[in-house]
Amino acid sequence: MELDGKVAIVTGGAGGIGAALAEALVARNVRVVITDLAADGLDSVAATLSESAPGSIATIAGDAASPEHIDATIALAESEFGEVDLYFANAGITGVPGLAATDDEWAQIIDVNLMGHIRAARRLVPEWVERGAGYFVSTASAAGLLTQLGSATYSVTKHAAVGFAEWLNVTYGDRGVRASCLCPMGVDTKLLRPDDTPADEGAVLMQRAVETAGRVLTTTEVADVVIEALDDERFLILPHPEVLEMYRHKGADYDRWLRGMRRYQQGLVDSEKP
Repeated sequence: MELDGKVAIVTGGAGGIGAALAEALVARNVRVVITDLAADGLDSVAATLSESAPGSIATIAGDAASPEHIDATIALAESEFGEVDLYFANAGITGVPGLAATDDEWAQIIDVNLMGHIRAARRLVPEWVERGAGYFVSTASAAGLLTQLGSATYSVTKHAAVGFAEWLNVTYGDRGVRASCLCPMGVDTKLLRPDDTPADEGAVLMQRAVETAGRVLTTTEVADVVIEALDDERFLILPHPEVLEMYRHKGADYDRWLRGMRRYQQGLVDSEKP
């Protein structure tokens, strides 16, 4: 996809992968609206990017899963820059690990990690079909292709995000609408390394699993891979290329893969014992 002059929305843009994506897009002459719950973070990112590309960034604080906020974000992009060409459904949360998550906690993570994607696509894709062009990028995780030790909520919702992006690609790919899915392993963000040290056993296991599975990348490294994938209109965006081989092993012999994951999990649990 030719990015020069396009208009994009990036959710979860106050830091982490979202902020890095906004920076990478602005460098390609894309005008970007970033949104996040953290208004202060949005202002900081916008101030930094405006220094190098004045007039290329707009911000709006709010819940990226809310239909009203999605409408407001698209309206802002259209009024400031023009029709939206790309939507990066990047906002996400880890949720409560294990089976301890309540129904309300499940509902929250499903809302953020999946329904926010669905609601944005419901709003934009019909317009893109009419125009014959548009690009939807879902941030899922390698957990959506493999699994996430320690967190049922994260694993399930990321699987669902992959499935929805795949469905978009199949359903609309021949009608001018592109869909890609970003599936990294460890990335150096607050999602992986929160300010507070995880105390819950599941949270500790989740963090240890991600940190030991492969190299923890910087957000800039991830954003660079995303831009390259957009140029190629590639569906699976894998900043950690080894995830593809892991995925192939899983599909080739599911039971063997499950046994290996159980051994890996037990090794992590044993390593935490005094």
